[in-house]
Amino acid sequence: MTTTSLATTSIEDIEVGRDKMTQAELDEVLTRHENYLRRRAGGVRASLKLRDLSYLDFTGRNLSESDLSGSKLFGCCLRNAKLHNANLFAADLRTANLEHAEFKRADLRGACLRGARMNDAVFIEADLRGGVMLKPGKDGELKQLTVNDTGGSEMGSATAQRANMTGAKISNAFILQTDLTDAVLCNVRFIRADLSYSNLTGATLDGADLTEANLSGANLQGAVLSHACLAYTNLRDADLIGAILDSVDLSMADLTNATMVKKLDTLDASLREIIAAHVDWIGHGGAQGRRADLSKHDLTKEDLSNLNLSASNLAYSILKGVNMAKIALVMADLSFTDLREADLSHADLRGINLSRATLTGAKLLSARLGPVEVAGSNVSRWTANLENARLIRCNMTGADLRVARLSRADLSNSDLRDADLRGAVLQDANLTGTDLRNARLEGADLRGAVGYSPD
Repeated sequence: MTTTSLATTSIEDIEVGRDKMTQAELDEVLTRHENYLRRRAGGVRASLKLRDLSYLDFTGRNLSESDLSGSKLFGCCLRNAKLHNANLFAADLRTANLEHAEFKRADLRGACLRGARMNDAVFIEADLRGGVMLKPGKDGELKQLTVNDTGGSEMGSATAQRANMTGAKISNAFILQTDLTDAVLCNVRFIRADLSYSNLTGATLDGADLTEANLSGANLQGAVLSHACLAYTNLRDADLIGAILDSVDLSMADLTNATMVKKLDTLDASLREIIAAHVDWIGHGGAQGRRADLSKHDLTKEDLSNLNLSASNLAYSILKGVNMAKIALVMADLSFTDLREADLSHADLRGINLSRATLTGAKLLSARLGPVEVAGSNVSRWTANLENARLIRCNMTGADLRVARLSRADLSNSDLRDADLRGAVLQDANLTGTDLRNARLEGADLRGAVGYSPD
């Protein structure tokens, strides 16, 4: 009985048959391929299997249904390119620029994306699981074509901010130390994937399967993990402050040294004593009393209406469903705070920091989110910061949002009738389904805003 020997060799070591293409040759192939997609005469499907395409420019080209399996795309620019249903099995995409590219249902099994730039890219239902391509070497021996020595897809040290990977298959992949800030990862299968020390700040992992995944040392601040499966997940030393964990079973996860929100009874003083000391601190200009620091605590069942907690620290706290009507939170820090379904009607929120806070379903009727004039300071006007905040389905009727910073905020399906948004910064904000009837928008910066129509 003869046994076939299988060796592992890096892509750099196997260059037999790997022809280097010029930009002109590539452009001709891509033009024919685009004619093929349009069903025009002379169109031919692009077959670039095992070709060396390093550093070539694919910007804005349509490579959907093309065959790029085993190809070397090191340092290529694929910005704004379309690769729907493309075959990129075992492709080398290290350090490539994939920003705004679309890989819907693409086959990326065994591909190496180490150091790639994938910001705002779309990988909906893409397959990024492990895969091995075999190729005969110079001696005829079968060799494993790989750049990562794992047989699995790798995204180590890549940046994928705001990337959409909904429904993608990423089991057994290596994604360590990758920046996935604000990435959409709903229902993604991360079974046994290595996400150690990755940055998942603000990422949406609703319904994701993280069974046996390695998330040790990962930053999950403000991430949405609702309905995610964390069976035997390694969360050692992970930062889960501000993460939303609705309907999540943590009983089988390893949470050794993980950072999480604390219960209110862990504070050194009672809530009433802390508030009284804070009021005293405000009344004496900081000479007496003590600033309230309620950060990283769960205040879910408390009633904070009509209180003065201006300049307090409530960052990373849980205030879900809390009654905060008519509260004063001038220049307070509520970044990363969970304020879902909270009532902030008629609240004084001038100069507040709500960056990356989650306010889905919250009430902010006639809330004041305008600027604060600061005397004796280098900054004469302190504006409210709602950048990257989730303001989905909020009632903000009649709210004052003058010159507020709302860049990349999600205001989808919110009610902003009669709101004052003069001078507000809404760059790249999501205004899909937002009711802006009678809202004042003079001087507002709406560049890149999604779903906005001036009509």
